[in-house]
Amino acid sequence: MTGRTLRAPRAHRSNAVHPGAWWIWALGLGTAASRTTNPLLLALLVGVAGYVVAARRTEAPWARSYGAFVKLGLTVIGIRLVFATVLGSPIPGTHLLLTLPEVPLPDWAQGVRIGGEVTLEGLAFALYDGLKLATLLICVGAANALASPSRLLKSLPGALYEAGVAVVVAMTFAPNLIADVRRLRAARRLRGRPDKGMRGLLQVGLPVLEGALERSVSLAAAMDARGYGRTAQVPAAVRRATAAFTLGGLIGVCAGTYGLLAASGAGYGLPLLLAGAASALVGLWLGGRRSVRTRYRPDVWGVRAWLIAASGAAVAAVMIWTGARDPAALQPQVVPLTAPALPLWPAAGVLLGLLPAFVAPAPHPLPAQPPEAAQ
Repeated sequence: MTGRTLRAPRAHRSNAVHPGAWWIWALGLGTAASRTTNPLLLALLVGVAGYVVAARRTEAPWARSYGAFVKLGLTVIGIRLVFATVLGSPIPGTHLLLTLPEVPLPDWAQGVRIGGEVTLEGLAFALYDGLKLATLLICVGAANALASPSRLLKSLPGALYEAGVAVVVAMTFAPNLIADVRRLRAARRLRGRPDKGMRGLLQVGLPVLEGALERSVSLAAAMDARGYGRTAQVPAAVRRATAAFTLGGLIGVCAGTYGLLAASGAGYGLPLLLAGAASALVGLWLGGRRSVRTRYRPDVWGVRAWLIAASGAAVAAVMIWTGARDPAALQPQVVPLTAPALPLWPAAGVLLGLLPAFVAPAPHPLPAQPPEAAQ
């Protein structure tokens, strides 16, 4: 009798994780990041998201977007520090780093300054604030790298299908545009022509735009031939009820989400979010009666999807619970400036986000190239 090792299977069409599970997992990490400014917890969240992406993303073009979100997060941190240095910080400080020349402003601009004293406490506050926003962006980038846009479109309710088509087409336009630019620049280099500078940009831009327009026209013709955009007739009362349920539900979801993300809104945020989600689901179900399309091989929400979604929700729940019990652990002081500490229970809760790296199907490795092809 041979022994069996507990490992995730190789990914294929029948056991692929539902894309909605990846988004719930990433939104759970983002909710946890929005509840804290502790740089150690935020760095741990970034590490968890990066490890899962490195372990479970595929080689698809949309899976390469994670690096762009990381660079965007670093840019956000840099901009936040520059603003805190040039425009000042509302946090008073005693550790003076440097003094910039201050620009005199009129009386109506009280509370705003350009230049002046730059303190260590102000820069620390700006760093913590920028790191929180960067972590949110990285969590969204993790969802983009792990969830297939086309499969996410297919899983949308019928009421949102037209809007989903527009969103997915817009999301796939940029990667195709970048691929066209790289292909044309490589072709110009092989022909010994310039591919950099304004001259190279002008000579590459026209073929890229022409290819994008041809691809858009071909996509529109293919979608029209397959019946996209055709709807069924429904009574006027059903349309009005659909609009009321959907609009009220979305307002409730927005207000409830704001309550959960705010520092003092967890009490009313969760009930309002649940009520809004229920109302929105009713509206989407009614609106789906207008759609006459059918689904071919729909994605199944299986056990692995439940585990992945539950791990993200658990991370958010632990962080919200800690914020209600011990808010000082999630908000390190900058006045007086103290070194941040890593709280035990929030850190353990963040590590629950690593579960998808072990339960999600592993992507297939790329085939090895022969030596002559590698050369």
